[in-house]
Amino acid sequence: MPEERRGILYGVAAYALWGLFPLYWPLLQPAGSLEILAHRMAWSLVIVAGILTVRRHWAWFGPMLREPRKLGLLVLAALLITINWGTYIYAVNSGHVVEGALGYFINPLVNVLFGVVLLRERLRRTQWAAVGLGTLAVLVLTLDYGRLPWIALVLATTFGTYGLVKKTAKVGAAESLTIESLVLAVPALGYLFLLHGQGVGTFGSFGWQHALLLVSSGLVTVIPLLMFTAAAIRVPLSVVGLLQYIAPVLQFMCGVLIVKETMPTSRWAGFAIVWLALAVFTWDALSHARRNRIAAARSRDEAAVLQPERATT
Repeated sequence: MPEERRGILYGVAAYALWGLFPLYWPLLQPAGSLEILAHRMAWSLVIVAGILTVRRHWAWFGPMLREPRKLGLLVLAALLITINWGTYIYAVNSGHVVEGALGYFINPLVNVLFGVVLLRERLRRTQWAAVGLGTLAVLVLTLDYGRLPWIALVLATTFGTYGLVKKTAKVGAAESLTIESLVLAVPALGYLFLLHGQGVGTFGSFGWQHALLLVSSGLVTVIPLLMFTAAAIRVPLSVVGLLQYIAPVLQFMCGVLIVKETMPTSRWAGFAIVWLALAVFTWDALSHARRNRIAAARSRDEAAVLQPERATT
């Protein structure tokens, strides 16, 4: 199988798993959101450490400890992903699946804003149009909810900042997840021991099936992340950008079709504006990538024509 096709399959699988999260987290109840989050942190460390041990891939660990800048960035990444994970688990288990999906729909637009504000990038007109439509959608949904859609905004900003920090750190997925999990493991385990000391922890109190589901939160975290990494190194960034919409689409469908959340007309209007913004954003990204490919091909052709002329002179 060609590498690019295999990468697309990995990407589809990763985003499909993330898209089905709304069906998984409710299975872990009666554990509360913070307890689920703590188990997710602890078991993720166990899983990723096991993978690195099987692969005998620990040589990077010592040198990493001597790079304070990268360690600092990964500590910041750990804090950001904690907020993101905790907010999403709360959203799903409190009946806000659709608003959680909104967060990942608007995430690409937040990334564009980060590029302007933090990286001093200049936006094209169509990108500004997409950002403007996204802002209008947030205003419409604010009127619909009677409040800011804070769950969506927290998810989009924390995940966008997390991606920016990880890009700056330039550390592999398994390695960075190991450091992040190590940072989070101490408070996570402390919280779990506190719950059980108070007699309110759910691990082992609701049968082995529930305990196994809590343990599997580590697998549910690590497997799609590794699949995403496998996809990212095999397919163009533009393809990954298109695949990322699989997750919020599935999350939205879970919220509307399975959880059956209320969707008044005003909320549909807000989501329609979001989808229009994403259509404009995607069209611009694909058009820009196509123009770059054409320009690169033209440059190669011109270089190929000039090279024989230089040889004859």
